[in-house]
Amino acid sequence: MMLFSYQIMPVEDKSVIDENVAKIPVNSNQATNGDIKSVPPRSKSTMEVNGSTCTGHQNSHDSTPPMPWFGMDIGGTLTKLVYFEPTDLSEAEEESEVETIKNIRRYLKSNSAYGDTGHRDAHLQMEKVRVGNRTGTLHFIRFPTSEMPQFLELSKSKGMATLASTICATGGGAYKFEEEFQREMNLTLHKFDELDCLIRGIEYIEDNNNYNECYYFLNPRNEETCEKVTYDFSNPYPFLVVNIGSGVSILAAYGPESYRRVSGTSLGGGTFLGLSCLLTGCKTFEEAIELAAKGNNENVDKLDTHLGSWPQNEISEIYWNFGHMNSAEKRAKVSREDLACATLITITNNIGSIARMVAANQKIEKVLFVGNFLRVNPISMKLLSHAMEFWSGGQLKAIFLEHEGYFGAVGCMLELMRTGDTMASS
Repeated sequence: MMLFSYQIMPVEDKSVIDENVAKIPVNSNQATNGDIKSVPPRSKSTMEVNGSTCTGHQNSHDSTPPMPWFGMDIGGTLTKLVYFEPTDLSEAEEESEVETIKNIRRYLKSNSAYGDTGHRDAHLQMEKVRVGNRTGTLHFIRFPTSEMPQFLELSKSKGMATLASTICATGGGAYKFEEEFQREMNLTLHKFDELDCLIRGIEYIEDNNNYNECYYFLNPRNEETCEKVTYDFSNPYPFLVVNIGSGVSILAAYGPESYRRVSGTSLGGGTFLGLSCLLTGCKTFEEAIELAAKGNNENVDKLDTHLGSWPQNEISEIYWNFGHMNSAEKRAKVSREDLACATLITITNNIGSIARMVAANQKIEKVLFVGNFLRVNPISMKLLSHAMEFWSGGQLKAIFLEHEGYFGAVGCMLELMRTGDTMASS
């Protein structure tokens, strides 16, 4: 496979707003490759955000499910949890509130780390958002899916099982861990379609964080002129969503009420972490990224200068993945950092290549990249930015979102608002 060489550089975060200003009003239903799914228009209500008003899809029920409100996306590598903290409680509501709910709220808010591997991303916290008929704050929490037994034990110790009989979840882990939730906490997992939740989560977050959510990199390979530029949609449709988790799913959204899954690959963040652990002995995603940031892929990947009619000014960009590793001499000199860097660039370029080809086939010019693979990973974001623009002749931009891998969990919580009454009565 051909790939780009990459040099790490800092990014100057300037308050530049792209002239393409917009929102993403997306609805969806379960979709598979080749099938465009439409859903009937949902009822809308007003959402108040930081003193301003916007419209978005909200619960049409007069009543809402009992607190606490969570949405959980259980991925193959990472579990994402979104918690809604109401901030508009009346005195009577505060007095009547169950003590266990107060304890959970205090625990979640007073900590940014839970045990050794659980983290609350305080910088992503969203205040004064409207969910259902309440105003409050959204908190974003993540932990490795491999730590699910510890999460269940912690939840049990905080009394979660006494507050609800059903938890809303999406992702493959919603099926994998269904029996554990039932056995350990006597809780039923109410499962929602993963892609549905992803699209609806993007819609909600962009509606509530417009002018701050979407961005792209201008001049991503130039250390002095690279800028992080805000991008807000004005005419969003059609667009692609490249969701990079353990694997990769690519969705095409054609309008406010239709989308379909058009492609994907099994080579994603899980592949990068697995190969990095195998090749370098690292143990976590963060450690693998840290190693990659210090490495040089040119010690692993081989430059090919015999490309016939390929433009000479582009030859310096083309490498063959791990091409030097068939040489015992090169293998003896390569470092852990070099191997991690080459692995990251290999996976990233494969994703970028597929995304560009899908965009060309679908005739779509807006491509969103989301997912926790991009968390603390500026190398991949800048590489995707350059690759998309370079290979498309400037026609495509790689667009990123601040809340990266949390959209599925947010969409799952919104499904709780829609189905809460039904779940409570079932």
